Amino acid sequence: MRVLVVDDEALALDRLRTLFADIDEVDVVGQATDGDMALEQIEKLQPDLVILDIQMPGRNGLRTAAALEPERRPEIIFVTAHEHYAPDAFEVDAADYLLKPVRFDRLRQAVTRAKRRRELREHAERSGKLLEEVENLRAKNGGRGDDEGFWVPERHGHRWVPILAIGWIEAARDYVLLHTDTRSHMLRATMSALEEKLDGTGLMRVHRSAFVRPEKVAEVRRANRSLTLVLDDGAHVQVGPSYIDTLTEKLGLP
Repeated sequence: MRVLVVDDEALALDRLRTLFADIDEVDVVGQATDGDMALEQIEKLQPDLVILDIQMPGRNGLRTAAALEPERRPEIIFVTAHEHYAPDAFEVDAADYLLKPVRFDRLRQAVTRAKRRRELREHAERSGKLLEEVENLRAKNGGRGDDEGFWVPERHGHRWVPILAIGWIEAARDYVLLHTDTRSHMLRATMSALEEKLDGTGLMRVHRSAFVRPEKVAEVRRANRSLTLVLDDGAHVQVGPSYIDTLTEKLGLP
């Protein structure tokens, strides 16, 4: 996968390049430091994926993504240190949103998700369907009851995200990120409200800032008295001390 990294901070660009050096089948083909340069590089290099900082002088990341032709647009992963941009990010169909400082496991997970979306998009084009149709089928989209999913804001309205399609959820300051196989959806909600809604759905709370579907856990790492879950998409989720006993019982750990 050919990647273009865009950030106005030299240290952030260096960090992204360092992180990408440890991700297989990824080639960083260029970089840009502002939106106008990014558009030029996208036109010249035709990357598969753009890692796009939201807050930049001049044309910011959101305006840069909006200027791309939908039919030729690469996959987009937004990076930001400011969650107040979240409502504007709904205007762009991004594969993921990463908060600074970017963690390696979350970047790798986001790249995996972008690859899946690209594959689904190609499949959709071959079958003459819209990407949304293919994603909905993959998500096992079922009923529309309030207890079965979430309506999340999007470019032209709202999208239904079935709870069955959600592998894990993380808090992002005033928002939460609902992680599915093909993208992350941003929703304004509190973790306490989610805990009540998700009771009995298979998603369990493992930290004050995270819910996980147990069957997505591929590895459990112990360090002193702490536990870290490694999910099947490579994401690392810390387990809070008050949730360890319930989780170990659920997973059948010794």
